[in-house]
Amino acid sequence: MSINRPPWLAKFSGSSRSVRYDYLLSWVNDLHALVSPPAKGTPLALVLLGKPKNALLSMSLFLDQFVWLGRTGIVKNKEATDRVGRISLYCWMASSVCAGLVELGELKRLSRSMSKLARELRNTDKYENEQYQNKMKQSDERLLALVKAAMDVVVAIGLLQLAPKKVTPRVTGAFGFITSLISCYQQLPSRAPVAKVKV
Repeated sequence: MSINRPPWLAKFSGSSRSVRYDYLLSWVNDLHALVSPPAKGTPLALVLLGKPKNALLSMSLFLDQFVWLGRTGIVKNKEATDRVGRISLYCWMASSVCAGLVELGELKRLSRSMSKLARELRNTDKYENEQYQNKMKQSDERLLALVKAAMDVVVAIGLLQLAPKKVTPRVTGAFGFITSLISCYQQLPSRAPVAKVKV
């Protein structure tokens, strides 16, 4: 049985259409995070930074759908597509700034928590303590997220050509490649803890 499809849809393979459908709704994830209540104990300052971050990223991904429509030829107005694309990049850049500030705040909270725990474990090896190990892992993850957010800002500045002499296309490409690698690394499943063998 034949199914009527828009003519432009025939340009894409089934696998790429599936990926695109997932991306079309990717902005909903951040929209859901925007309306979800914050974690208990989260400082108000971090909440006020986290909500705009989710809103701006959701807006950026949503506007990017119109950019995609223009690049596929569905929308013929190139000037409007370019304008929406720049607005999307500004939203992404602002979201990355907020994300970096959130990570800085979370790292400061973790540092205080780890210092307090280290004082409690001063008579034992703190690196053997599971709770301390978990906090160290969280700190590493937050630090990596902070680095990625900072590099994302540089990439956005390069794409928007806000500082063409300092952030050249080569710098933008290099930073974009590194942030892509970081994103891939962040999606990897966590390693299972190694069981200790008692002698």
